[in-house]
Formats: sequence, structure tokens, C-alpha cells
Amino acid sequence: MFTGIIEEIGHMRRIHSAGQAMVLTIGARKVLEDVHLGDSIAVNGVCLTVISFDSDSFSVDVMPETYRKTNLRKLQAGTRVNLERAMAANGRFGGHIVQGHVDATATILSRIPEENAVVYRFEPENKNIFRYIIGGGSITIDGISLTVVDVTERDVAVSIIPHTLAQTVLHDKKAGDTVNMECDVLGKYMERLLKFGPAEASEGSGKKQSALSASFLADHGFM
Repeated sequence: MFTGIIEEIGHMRRIHSAGQAMVLTIGARKVLEDVHLGDSIAVNGVCLTVISFDSDSFSVDVMPETYRKTNLRKLQAGTRVNLERAMAANGRFGGHIVQGHVDATATILSRIPEENAVVYRFEPENKNIFRYIIGGGSITIDGISLTVVDVTERDVAVSIIPHTLAQTVLHDKKAGDTVNMECDVLGKYMERLLKFGPAEASEGSGKKQSALSASFLADHGFM
């Protein structure tokens, strides 16, 4: 699990491709301070496993499913990438729950300065994810925990402060570029629970437990 607070910008050293499988070697420093084989590191918001490392780089496998669903397939040698280690149990939770499981890629529609901020507007490739996106809610863009400032039937907007822009690869990106998008996992769990009817109590009790339902959530101010 990650928090969406980028620790470091890494640089692509090497990309070895075999069809839709890749091995990426990424230059880094901070995320290697306590690295071990098998550790998880989010690369542009994609949870990947460290398969080798040295004093200033690490390598990860990218399987075909990840290749197809993320913007990692567009990487080139020299490309900068956002990096974050898995959350430590004793660390601060500065962003929100990020799994590193990308829901869709999205195209940057615009990048518009607004006083001390920059407003980015994105169009997700998969329109089904809009049901998980709400104004004022959390969303992950290339591994960055951000707040949704506007959402329409077509696109999603976030506002970036100067510090976040300077410390992440969004600084490099312009209209037409592709980003990875992960929606807040809480909405996914809620949707899954709402698909089930009243839960049966233990066998033989003859009673039904209270069910989580859309009407229950509405009555209690959640919808």
C-alpha cells in the first residue's frame, strides 16, 4: 500500500522489452535507502516488485497486463518517473490509500495556470471509472495523491500547487500526454458491498442481519 506522496523522481536507465513484457532499470537514490529484493515500489503509480538493485538503481518486471493497462509502455530511456516506497507502518499517512493498481490511463486535455496553481484536466480512457470519482474526493495521477476539483461526464480536473508540480513528473507533462489514474479504493469496496442483499445470520438462527444498502447510506448522509 502507498499514500500517493512522491518521494523521489527517478530516471529510466534501461528498458528491455520482449513483446509486451519489460524489465525496467531505474536510477534512484532515496527509495534505495532500505531496499530489499521483493520490495514494492510504485513507478508512476504502478506497484512493481524489485528484482535486483545496486547503489544507484533498481530493476523491476512489467508483465503484459501491466503493459497494456498503464503508461509504462510509453517510457523511453531518460524519461523521468515518480517513485514511492510502500508505506511504513510507523509512517505518516499524508495522502490517501493508494494500491498501485491502475484503473485506466487518461489523456491530459489542458494545463491552465490559475494564480499560484495549475489546473490539469484529464479524460480517462475507460469511462466506467467515473462512478468512483466525486468532487472533493481523492484520485491518484501517476502515483500522486490529488483532490478532484471538478468532474464532468467526460473529464476530471485537479489543481496542483507549485511544490507538487516541482517535485513530480507532472511538471514535464503537457496536453496530449498520458497519465495513470487510480480511483479511491473505498468507492470500489462500497460498490461491491451494495451488490449483495441482506446477509444471512449464522446458520440455524433464523434471523437476518442488517444490510448495507443505498437507502441506508442516503438516510445517514453518505449519499
